Amino acid sequence: MRAAIIDEPGKLRVGEVPDPTPGASDVVVKVGACGICGTDLHIADGEFPPAPFPLVPGHEFAGEVVEIGSDVRTGIAVGDRVAVDPSLFCGYCTPCRTGHGNLCANWGATGDTVDGAFAEYVAVPAVNAYRLPDSLSMGEGALVEPLSCAVHGLDVFGAQIGERILVVGAGTMGLLLTQLLAGSGARVSVVDRNPARLPLATKFGAEHVAVSVAELDAAPFDASVDVTGAPKAIEDAFDALRRGGRLQIFGVAADTARISLSPFRIYNDEIKIVGSMAVLDSFEPALRLLETGQVSSEGLISHTLPLEEFPEAVGMVRAGTGVKIQIAP
Repeated sequence: MRAAIIDEPGKLRVGEVPDPTPGASDVVVKVGACGICGTDLHIADGEFPPAPFPLVPGHEFAGEVVEIGSDVRTGIAVGDRVAVDPSLFCGYCTPCRTGHGNLCANWGATGDTVDGAFAEYVAVPAVNAYRLPDSLSMGEGALVEPLSCAVHGLDVFGAQIGERILVVGAGTMGLLLTQLLAGSGARVSVVDRNPARLPLATKFGAEHVAVSVAELDAAPFDASVDVTGAPKAIEDAFDALRRGGRLQIFGVAADTARISLSPFRIYNDEIKIVGSMAVLDSFEPALRLLETGQVSSEGLISHTLPLEEFPEAVGMVRAGTGVKIQIAP
């Protein structure tokens, strides 16, 4: 079958790989749509340490079940349209046994540590496949994974009615978080260096938008969320907080990245800083949010390209073109 392959950091191509075969508890999915994520860029650049090479990336995906392993008992059938949680938790380490599988000591994920869905077919654990409602397209199904990350982020971060919250970054994740935060009753401001993305932030509930934190009139904020992973953006999000505020680092940074924050201010102003790692018991809630229209996908999928154009699509993401770019193998 055809697949996108990262042979080593900086070397990306589309080529032939063996067709996947299901293990006893797996299903094989014919990929209908797979979104390109910032994590994919870090993997391509060798900045995501769990990723081995060569690797077929792709962890935001939906498709159709075409083969089922001998021990599958989930009720999933050939022909079912599914969205897939890429999480591969070991189940026996301390984090897994205490309800924190996303922090698994042996953490893995389809497309991050094993071959993923920028391919014609992919094998996944059957328990990770969720039936896609008829009302949702394959493209929308591929949005369930990033939305599930946003749902988990909000679970960690919390939001109160009337809080003034800054979201730094208006890509897919920032726009999904904007919808969740506004829907929870928070008063949301959004900044992004790309002004073309700001009208969508307003559409999804942002009260104020700007191309930089300095241009906002709403500071200081009760809380801020960085969705970019860029050190300067994280520092700006921190600086925009009131005393007693809190910062969530949601975006994925390179593992070597460093930020400069005032430890005195963290102490003196009792600033709380938290992270948010991937997905945790949030995939099905995210699917229902999309199904019921509580979260809108309108305008989020800006480009859908064929698998053969995967390298060009990665270049578009790096250039900040559009919002969510998906591959339809």
